[in-house]
Parts: sequence; C-alpha cells; structure tokens
Amino acid sequence: MTGTEGAPLKGGGRGEGAVSKTRVPAVDDWFTMDDEPALLGKRGTETGAYFFPPDQAFSRHPGAPTEPLEDVKLSRRGRVWSWTTNHYEPPDPYVAPDPFVPYTVVAVELVEEQMVVLGPLAPGADPASLTAGTEVELTLGTLYEDDDNEYVMWGWQPV
Repeated sequence: MTGTEGAPLKGGGRGEGAVSKTRVPAVDDWFTMDDEPALLGKRGTETGAYFFPPDQAFSRHPGAPTEPLEDVKLSRRGRVWSWTTNHYEPPDPYVAPDPFVPYTVVAVELVEEQMVVLGPLAPGADPASLTAGTEVELTLGTLYEDDDNEYVMWGWQPV
C-alpha cells in the first residue's frame, strides 16, 4: 500500500471528545490509498498480459505460463461493461450494514489492460444512471468502521 494508509482520520462532526480512527485498506495490497487511488495488479514481462487481483496472480497466458510478473498500477478510469444490484445480504466475510442496504457491483473494462474488473458502485452514485459504456473513475470510500479503524474500499464513480 502507498499513500495515506495508516493515517489517522479526524473524527469531525462527532462532537467533543471524538476519537480519531486510522484509515486502513479493507483488503491489503489490492489498491493504493493515494489522492488518486489505483488498483494494483501484475503484468507479464513477456506477454504484457495484465492480471488482477495481485495476490492470486500467476501467468494464465498459454504461451508463457511461467513468465515473470511485475507489479503495476492499473488504469484509474474505465467503461461500464455490466452491472447488477444485489438485494440480498452476502455471506461472510462480507460486512453488511444493519439493516442491510442493497448495493451495486460494476464490471468495468480497463481499455489499456484489455481486462474487466469488478467493484462496488461508489456510495451516492445512482445505478439507474448507468449504461454500458459509461465512463467511471476509481474512488475510495468507507466499507465499515470499528472502534479503532475505518476500513476503506475502492468503488467506481461515474465521471
């Protein structure tokens, strides 16, 4: 991780004696927490093929199954390929709000990488406004909080 991970988050708006929380990634080493966040992936040094998520990446290219992989930041912008709104609470380890709130998962085509990655629609974005081809940008938001930390996750925000 890079950027502001581990940086204390001010407890603003909670009144006197608010406790500072530490911003931490909900999933280690899958995205940066910079001012301009990016997903972290791998790229084959022989084929140039991209892979995500990085901790499960190995070359799946049939012409170079053992090629070395290098760490890369993936494109921050892409186009909506597909999406769906889930109206059910997923099983653990997903942390759902109580009461449960439906959420939208977006499949985003990263043009340069020639791949599709999944992620949630950013909070406040209206899934009814999405169409195939809508341009979106990676953003960060709070997935959940506990007494000490604010757990941050990436999302896709229409541009």
